[in-house]
Parts: sequence; C-alpha cells; structure tokens
Amino acid sequence: MKVAFIGAGGVGFTRTLLTDLLCVPEFQDMEVAFTDIDQNNLDMVTALCQRDIDSNGLSIKIKATLNRREAFADADYVINAVRIGGLEAFSLDVEIPLRYGIDQCVGDTLCAGGIMYGQRGIPAILDFCRDIREVSKPGCIMLNYANPNAMITWACNKFGGVKTIGLCHGVQGGHNQIAEALGYKKDDVDIICAGINHQTWYIKVSHQGEDLLDKILPAYEADEKLSETEKVRIDMLKRFGYYSTESNGHLSEYVPWYRKRLDEIKNWISLDTWINGETGGYLRICTESRNWFETDFPNWMKEEPKKYEAESRSQEHGSYIIEGLETGRTYRGHFNVINDGCITNLPDECVVEVPGYVDYNGISIPKVGDLPLGCAAVCSSSVWVQKLAVEAAVAGDVALLKQAMMMDSLVGAVCDPNEIWQMTDEMLIAGKQWLPQYAEEIKLAEARIAEAKNNGTYINTRDDFHGSNRLKTKTVEEMAADRQSASDSAGKTDKAH
Repeated sequence: MKVAFIGAGGVGFTRTLLTDLLCVPEFQDMEVAFTDIDQNNLDMVTALCQRDIDSNGLSIKIKATLNRREAFADADYVINAVRIGGLEAFSLDVEIPLRYGIDQCVGDTLCAGGIMYGQRGIPAILDFCRDIREVSKPGCIMLNYANPNAMITWACNKFGGVKTIGLCHGVQGGHNQIAEALGYKKDDVDIICAGINHQTWYIKVSHQGEDLLDKILPAYEADEKLSETEKVRIDMLKRFGYYSTESNGHLSEYVPWYRKRLDEIKNWISLDTWINGETGGYLRICTESRNWFETDFPNWMKEEPKKYEAESRSQEHGSYIIEGLETGRTYRGHFNVINDGCITNLPDECVVEVPGYVDYNGISIPKVGDLPLGCAAVCSSSVWVQKLAVEAAVAGDVALLKQAMMMDSLVGAVCDPNEIWQMTDEMLIAGKQWLPQYAEEIKLAEARIAEAKNNGTYINTRDDFHGSNRLKTKTVEEMAADRQSASDSAGKTDKAH
C-alpha cells in the first residue's frame, strides 16, 4: 500500500497522520511519499518523520520530492493538507476585509477569507486530481484535510473525477467537550452529528439510551469556563436548540449576528485562546508556529521520537478510514461527502458532514433525513455561498464570486454592495499570483480600482485598522521563554506552513 502526502511540509499534520498510520501493525511496511513546494520545510519534516520511523525499527524510507506526480505514482491514497499561497495569502484574507470592517477569527471556511481561499485552492486541487487520475492506482481515494473543506471536497467530486472524502476534527472536539461538561467519559456518550463542515449540529446526544440534549445548555451555563469561552455556541444553542460542532470563534464568523459591530464583538468572544474568537487568531498562531519550528528544528531532532503504539494515535479520521478499507475493521466517524439524499432538506449536490461507516465494503453513509428546520436554514444559507464560490473558482467567473461575497452572512451584514464589489476587486488584485483562472479579470479589476481613485468614486477604507480584538504575534525570542508551550503549539497547528 502506498500513501502520498501533499502539503507535507506542515509539521503538525504530517507527523500526526503518519504516526497514526504506522500505529496500525499491517501498515508498518507501507510505502510513503511526501511532496511539497518548499524544499526546506519538506526536508525538515522528512528528517523528523524518518527519525521516528528508524527509531521504531521499521524499514520504510520516505520518498520526499518536489514533483507531485512522482509522489502520486501508484498511490492508493493521497492525503491533502495544502494551504495554497501559504501564510502570505492567508494574511491578505484577514487584513483586506478588516479594512472594510469585516472582522474574522479564522477566515478559512466561509466569509471573505474563506471564499478567496477557495478561489486559490480549487484550481490547484483540480490539478492534483488530474495527476491522481493519470498516475495513481485506479480508484485512488483522496482524503482532504485542506480548507475550505466543503468547497474543496465539492470541487474534487464534481469536477476533479477523484473520489474525495473531506475530514475534520471539529466533531471529535465538541464530543469531548460535551461529555466533560456533562460529567461523562467521551466513549460513554453517543452522538449523531449532521450538517455541513464547521456548521454541524449534535442532533443526538445520549448515555446508555438516555437522551442528554436538554442537559447540555444548563451544564454549559453552570460551567465557569465554558460560560465565558463559548458564548456564541451557547447563544446559538438557546435559539436553535442544538449545539454546534464548531469553535466559538469559527462559528461567530459564519453567521450575521456576532461580529458585525466591531465594538460589540468583545461581548461574544474570549481572548484566552485564539480559537475562542480573537481577531486573526489562527493567522497569529500559524505564524508563530511556523517561525518557531523553523528556528527550533534542531531541538526537535533531539527530543524523544514518536512511538508507534496505540497510545500515540490521534483522533483524526484518516488512518481509521484507511484501516477500515484495507483490513475490514469497522470504523464509525463523521465525514464530509456529497449529500446525495443523506440530509433530505439540503441540496443533493452539496457536501454534508454526517455519520459514516468504513469496512471492506467501502465507505457507507446512512440516511439522516431532515435536519431540524432552523439548523437546516443556517446550513442552507452557507451552502449557496459555497456553490457560488465553487462554480466561480472553476470558471474564473467574477460575477459569481462577487455574488458569493454578497450572499455570505457576515460580509452581507457588514458591507453594502459597492463595498463588496470594491473589496473583491482588491482581494483579486492582491492575490493574483495564486489566481490563474482570473488573469484577464484581474486586469479589468485593476483598471476599475485605478479609475475609481482617479474620479473620486473610490470608497475609502480603514487602512490603519488591524482589529479591535487582536493579540500581538510573538517573536521567536518571546516564544523561547516557554519553549515547551511553543513546541506543543507548533506540533498541533493544522496545516500551519
């Protein structure tokens, strides 16, 4: 069996997923290929992972290459964890909307940042799909961890010709949190989640057959920490009746109510951890983690290697899916797949996050039926943004792109149509090196912006505004004061490079 990792230069994800796979005894002689566009990061991550392999007494030799077709050749599975444009482009996704008053915590799934991230990612992912079709084994499956997860997964399945499963750990994280709040161990609490990625709802929560849904709200309100850090999720629970999988900060940027007035955002978020709502929080932590890993890499090589044993395996779905398909051991998780009638009150063509079962027979998705109506309405609004954005990215259609921006819940709550049109033009121009499908349209956008500035119709923006709920990015020297914390953060950050 061969597994290829694309975007392998991100230490946190690559090392975790490889460790997960090599904890499966049957996989300890598999073939591994790493590919990335950054030779330095690829070399560092390969050296670290190869040291882990060698210390566990395995004979695997990682093939690391900048040529992705070489990496994909004869692969059974491709794991995608790329960030197209890296942190340079990610910064544009956060900073340009801020000038228009759009305050994002993350900006990689919906909102202005997520939409533009999709415009960069989809052309690249379709190139990956072409290579997979041409050089990988017939039936090769892509496991997609890249965001915007639903958009990327949608594009692969509809336009790429490669069976692609979108994977995320939001369901597991919320499952842990709910169980702890209710006083149970995670494995003793059964859940069913359904919705779309980052807007999935715990529609069933039970313990030994007892329905626990009505106990979640009082438990969270009574918890001193959760009542402060999960204000958006608690408010959504009160008003829609179901708890959301997504973190407080992420959820706050997908709906129109919590981040539209800059002076009120602080009422809904907490700055104790970036994921609870800090402006540009994920950009900050990714920047710190990248800088720390590149600086501190020699010390990482001196630490104890990973041990390939059950205790080292993470909650990420990827290795369990491959294990189920290859060994027949049944695995139940929550996956992002084409809806195809699973959730009956969302469009069949969209990507939904729902329960799935894996074994020798493949990946089986049971029918969920209708989502609770309010939950379906929240998801449906985002689905149409995703569809517009996917179709725009594939065709290089600026009209569809701007319509996606207008239909986005937070963008539409903050900006008027003229501001949205101008902001989108500016984001296209700033990111043109990663947007080949818009080459001709970007020339027109440049002309529009120049004309507006010349004739006095350019809408002035807050160029000096960088967020009212933002923390300073730490220097490497500042991070060195707590090396263990810095290393832990770098090791956990998803696709941080």
